[in-house]
Amino acid sequence: MENKFSTRMMAEIGVAVALAVVLNFLKLWRMPQGGSVSLEMLPILVIAFRWGLGAGMFSGLAYGLLQLMFGAYIIHPIQLIMDYPLPYMVLGAAGIFKIRKDDIIQPLRMFWAVLVASALRLIVHILSGVIFFGSYAPEGQNVWAYSTIYNASFLIPTTIVTYILLLIVMKALENK
Repeated sequence: MENKFSTRMMAEIGVAVALAVVLNFLKLWRMPQGGSVSLEMLPILVIAFRWGLGAGMFSGLAYGLLQLMFGAYIIHPIQLIMDYPLPYMVLGAAGIFKIRKDDIIQPLRMFWAVLVASALRLIVHILSGVIFFGSYAPEGQNVWAYSTIYNASFLIPTTIVTYILLLIVMKALENK
């Protein structure tokens, strides 16, 4: 699709961001110090696949900023950025992948796009965990290992569920 910010694109981004907010409230599993398994990434990734990198990053940024209104835990301005807008903004990286061949969705290409985007989100969360929440690591445990295990424990299931649902959603949107 085209990359200029059209009325249709902006309308889809608005709906996707609103849907991401709603899906965030429907948590499948919640972690004790933040993070959860939910479907919030789904609409952002749909935008990235439909409209590309810029629109995907913009929708992730908008969603991350909206999250600040719904129970954000903030201890430092940099942590605010690393835990809210930035991890969702990097999901837009999925938009650089060409998931269609001859106008047909390619599940393996979409898998790699979702995996890369989720890995970028995981890296941001790990860094935030190491820098700002290292004190939660059990005594004697490496803070990098703790942050990686903690964040991966909810992001891996989130990525799997999101990918499965993306297969269905993108197939339904294939010719739209």
